[in-house]
Amino acid sequence: MSEVDMAVIKPEIMKSYIWLQTVDGSIQQVEQEIAMFCPMICHEVIQKGMGSSKNYAISLPQQVNPAMLSLILEYCRFHQVPGRSNKERKSFDEKFIRMDTKRLCELTSAADSLQLKPLVDLTSRALARIIEGKAPEEIREIFHLPDDLTEEEKLEPLKNATDDPRIRLLNRLYAKKRKELKEREKLKNVEVDEELVDDRSVDDLLSFINGDDGDSKGIKTSKSKKKNRRRKDLLKSTSAHEATKNHNKC
Repeated sequence: MSEVDMAVIKPEIMKSYIWLQTVDGSIQQVEQEIAMFCPMICHEVIQKGMGSSKNYAISLPQQVNPAMLSLILEYCRFHQVPGRSNKERKSFDEKFIRMDTKRLCELTSAADSLQLKPLVDLTSRALARIIEGKAPEEIREIFHLPDDLTEEEKLEPLKNATDDPRIRLLNRLYAKKRKELKEREKLKNVEVDEELVDDRSVDDLLSFINGDDGDSKGIKTSKSKKKNRRRKDLLKSTSAHEATKNHNKC
């Protein structure tokens, strides 16, 4: 066998495979370097020695059905190839996430269960763009979740007794909305406090302490009346003085 032939077949001979089992019980053989791009699978292989045969296939989380595994492996294969430019990766990612919301949710949940953070970040950003600027009711409609909570209950994470991936994902995406609701509540409380602030002057407060009614408007009105009275008295005095002068001239 020539050196050229050896160079061609050597990578194929060197390639290792591991066995993965999806939630439906089906088992498939996958290139080890591709599958181990997912930290959860990498941990099973290195720490537990799983995946070496069908009898020791790695059981994937329930969120990873065959369709989701196929998508995840497609993503891993592309990003594992050395020499890809950032432009190529970005172009691939943009096309890769062009799918309906339901499927995007399932993919986010599956990637999250495999601890594949780059894909989780990619799909989460796509979902964030979908819900951006939408009201909580619209977000619930997108994720097909009943809107049966009060405003107070929306301030707390949604209960997820059945481990529904939609609710788990919504809790993550809805955290920002809950924060906004809390801030809104704080603003309401601040506004109420401002309305209750005593903005009376020191003189008004002293009058109140001394037993007066403390009505600043009443005090201002009283002062105004005194000023008007003084003006009238001054005018009367001036008029009387002028009249006396004229009389003397005569």
